[in-house]
Amino acid sequence: MLKKTSRDETFNESTPSVISPSVSSTESHTIIGENISIEGGIKGKENLVIEGSVKGNIELQANHLTVGAKGHVEGEIQVASVTVRGRLTGNIKASGKVEITREADFNGEIRARSISVEDGAMLKAVIELERESQIKAVPEPKAKVVEQHSPVSQDKPTSAMSEGVKRSNP
Repeated sequence: MLKKTSRDETFNESTPSVISPSVSSTESHTIIGENISIEGGIKGKENLVIEGSVKGNIELQANHLTVGAKGHVEGEIQVASVTVRGRLTGNIKASGKVEITREADFNGEIRARSISVEDGAMLKAVIELERESQIKAVPEPKAKVVEQHSPVSQDKPTSAMSEGVKRSNP
């Protein structure tokens, strides 16, 4: 079952009762039901919930992907954010957050701004977290300015730094 829902529609009993904490009920999203298998790429401009099987790349640059508890995905994923509850094999590139829940089975690479992994999740991954582009630069300490004077005489100091310091000749 492939369903497109919006904020004004209600769900029937075959729709998963919990979609994702990251997908609000006011945003439109598409659900790929558990009895649907797709082979091929998916591109879109709305949130996507996968309860079925997808073998192919998924590109939702500015949207959220949820792989449901019964979902199975094999492919390259490019999204704003993703929640994995089912099985995902492949690489994730997310401009935001990747959430791996305790029910998840993930195998691949993750490149994202942030990640959360719940205890009990099956995770075999290479993870690369990107820093925010607007991180404040740490100011470098100011260099100490040292004035250079003519050679110091033995009788009296020539600078404030040498006052109170006795010199002794070896």
